[in-house]
Amino acid sequence: MLDENTEIHALFAGAPSTTEYKKLRKRIVRQTREAIEQFGMIERDAKWLVCLSGGKDSYTLLAVLHELKWRGLLPVELLACNLDQGQPNFPATVLPEFLERMGVPHRIEYEDTYSIVKEKVPTGRTYCAMCSRLRRGNLYRIAREEGCSAVVLGHHRDDMLETFFMNLFHGGRLATMPPKLVNDEGDLFVYRPLAFVAEADCEKFANQMNYPIIPCDLCGSQDGLQRQQVKQILDTWEKNSPGRRQVMFRSLMNARPSHLLDSQLFDFAGLVRPNPKE
Repeated sequence: MLDENTEIHALFAGAPSTTEYKKLRKRIVRQTREAIEQFGMIERDAKWLVCLSGGKDSYTLLAVLHELKWRGLLPVELLACNLDQGQPNFPATVLPEFLERMGVPHRIEYEDTYSIVKEKVPTGRTYCAMCSRLRRGNLYRIAREEGCSAVVLGHHRDDMLETFFMNLFHGGRLATMPPKLVNDEGDLFVYRPLAFVAEADCEKFANQMNYPIIPCDLCGSQDGLQRQQVKQILDTWEKNSPGRRQVMFRSLMNARPSHLLDSQLFDFAGLVRPNPKE
């Protein structure tokens, strides 16, 4: 698909010409397209708010969605959005300048949620939960103001796997980030088109494209986060048994309610023998 047209979107200008890079790019584009199709994300002529944090994952998301649209495979309007949350030393000019240079329609929104998080979260507790809630609320507001039908996030395969184990270890439930959901108000979809893409591929892609990565200094400075602990466990398993992450991820798409213990998902009490012995 990618070699049939010599033209490229500006987001891919200056891409490496190596075979390794070409395979990486094709894999990410293919996996993203598969997720979009499998989970029914396309509403023709819809408008998506593509959330851009400045991290490797969101740059990968932005580039791949524009690639698919450029190739006529994603018939939706894309609006990139960065929410500047008022974090100290945040390089506020990096993303606007990048998006202008790439010719990407965008909206930059300033909302000081940093001060709220710092004020409300007790010392020693992690910021992620409250920061995420405040960010999500503002993104929903922006999506409504811009006439978007979906908020599109850059969570990848490993985010989903880590969330599953966090819920397992700390939440007492079997759940993860769904690739598609409707918000509580019922007026917006939330999509995660990178559901099948590995974090390592996002990192390789963003680095090889030399996108201006912006680290998250709010939570990145805190040690002992539950997600980091889970990531370390998964890293160890993957090192000892290469491919383990993908095998575990496939299990999220192969659930068997009759072989679990949730009676709300499976009617154990009503289970009968089709041919009972007299």
